[in-house]
Amino acid sequence: MLNGKRIMVVMPAYRAAKTLESTWRGLPHDIVDRVLLVDDASNDATVAVARKLGIDVLLHDKNLGYGANQKTCYRAALKDGADVVVMVHPDYQYEPRLATAMAAMIESEVYDVVLGSRIIAGGARRGGMPLWKYIANRALTTFQNILLGAKFSEYHSGYRAYSRKALETLNWRNNSDDFVFDNQFLVQAIIAGFRMGEISVPTKYFEEASSINFRRSVQYGFGVLKTSWLGLLQRLGVYSSGLFDPPKNE
Repeated sequence: MLNGKRIMVVMPAYRAAKTLESTWRGLPHDIVDRVLLVDDASNDATVAVARKLGIDVLLHDKNLGYGANQKTCYRAALKDGADVVVMVHPDYQYEPRLATAMAAMIESEVYDVVLGSRIIAGGARRGGMPLWKYIANRALTTFQNILLGAKFSEYHSGYRAYSRKALETLNWRNNSDDFVFDNQFLVQAIIAGFRMGEISVPTKYFEEASSINFRRSVQYGFGVLKTSWLGLLQRLGVYSSGLFDPPKNE
């Protein structure tokens, strides 16, 4: 609880057995009311480790994808009554202790969406981000800022905090079940006019940290380009995509 607001951490997990405990121990348990892990049909000991740590677990019977995993996370968070939801990847790539700062930026009602940026203060390259990923990140971010009229340091971080209002208002249920889900969410938030902030977050790249390969990265990049153009067309009132429709009651 943070100033009377219920704080929930959600972890979309896939084969995170080796890093989950380190991530969990780094969380600010003094302010987090509930930690929920959604396992996307991992074939390792992710679920066993989570249960040993006392983490609440939801299971997918089959692998549905990163975006689909988040959809399960956010449905559960809304049902739980969370006021602030922080998504923390259980691969220990992002610093979990900063969940307090991110949640506070939402709880204060200054922001509705907060991104943990790897780019601010040069943390990405120092943490080991491959050069080709860094160049792609910068190019795509510049492109999106131009098309969407925004000024973010990056759009591709997986460390985020959302207000309940943002989760109730945006139609993330229409988003992809794959990795481009994150980018679609941000574009939806920009178009909807939500208040969005960033915080510098150190990051680590190592063997056990989850990372998509080059082929999937290219696929993600094309998805980002498409999402950006749809956002521009929506801004100009030329074409309205289903991404920007109001959500239906579940």
